[in-house]
Amino acid sequence: MGLSRRFQNLVVDTPHMAQLFGNTAARTPSTIGDGSDSAQVQHHSTSQTWAAGSSNPKKNAQAAAADFKMERIRLPRPISRFHADPNEPGRIDCFPFADRKTMWADHLGRPFVFDAEARQLDIMPCLHNPKSMPLSLFVPNPDVDNDFCNCGLGSTLFVMERIPKLEMNCTTRLSGQFEALVYCNPTVRTPFSKLWEWRLLPPPPYVRESKHWHGSTQPEISSYALLHVAGDPHICISVKSVGTYCLDTVTHAWTKVGNWTLPFHGKVEYVPEIKLWFGFTADAQHLAAADLSAMDMDSQPQLVTAPWKELVNLPEEWKECKESQLVNLGSGRFCVTRFFHRLNGGDSGGQNHKNVAVFTGVEVVPCVHGANEGSGKVQLQMILHKSLCHNSNFTTIDAVL
Repeated sequence: MGLSRRFQNLVVDTPHMAQLFGNTAARTPSTIGDGSDSAQVQHHSTSQTWAAGSSNPKKNAQAAAADFKMERIRLPRPISRFHADPNEPGRIDCFPFADRKTMWADHLGRPFVFDAEARQLDIMPCLHNPKSMPLSLFVPNPDVDNDFCNCGLGSTLFVMERIPKLEMNCTTRLSGQFEALVYCNPTVRTPFSKLWEWRLLPPPPYVRESKHWHGSTQPEISSYALLHVAGDPHICISVKSVGTYCLDTVTHAWTKVGNWTLPFHGKVEYVPEIKLWFGFTADAQHLAAADLSAMDMDSQPQLVTAPWKELVNLPEEWKECKESQLVNLGSGRFCVTRFFHRLNGGDSGGQNHKNVAVFTGVEVVPCVHGANEGSGKVQLQMILHKSLCHNSNFTTIDAVL
């Protein structure tokens, strides 16, 4: 979690996450320095109601958020710094793991698990194949993990290439582009013993179908989510211009769900209290929700809420520079992180870039109105809490978990 300009950076469980949902009653504005200047702070919350099938435009949310002012923050000192071997230049990827831990892997596929609370680092077995642009999903299974007589598959971290390469004329069933780190008893000859081991997975069928490759274009996994089908967890991926597939995490069998793609971009998060999945829309990357519990071959899931934008009226010199990130904080609360370059005029007439990361606390709660009771429409109230802003000429925040 270092802040060196040379390395990938990660923000995990900082106190600022809690600050996003602090006391929102009116307070006296204050100022907090960010190392270069200060900004006025305004504490309040705004809300908007979403209804399925409603043509409600975003103007209410925009009007409510128009006067929103952001507090500038300074990140706490890093508790650990990880970087690739300077003799082997490359990056380090990070994946959410069990029990609030994180797993890190370098460009050679050498991973370790870091427990920030215990300040403990555990070396893990190497991946079969390093990944160039990986995505991951962790599937917990504590009942099997804690039963040492159970030789079934326990908790599993699934890691796969975001943009897989074509695997034509492949003679093996499995693929090095899709792997699972499984907690299990690897052999019945060693009872009461469990460990983590990597297992290769079969690729989704399209990876070995040349009709989906056009010239140098490689189909990209545009969105992914964890679903439950007949009680078993399934990983759902949508692939641009190809369709949507589900992986049974028990049998490791792929099934094509449809030729359509999910109406989201990036990772999709499930909120059990509301029984809906939340993510950024595929077009404008605005926050929205959909019901993915009953997908079929012929119909693409539809958004059950009007997409909602939590940041409006940003300064013209702020230019969004990479994909936004959504962190599920539980109980219908999210941290929305957006990344910008802020252009500053240089002394010689040129432009200098300042990195800006904006963290916004958003809360989703059911909303019931007497006139609509029994109408069958899904209604949600979106509560916009605080936005916190981090500026730096030197730090690039790549991931927020």
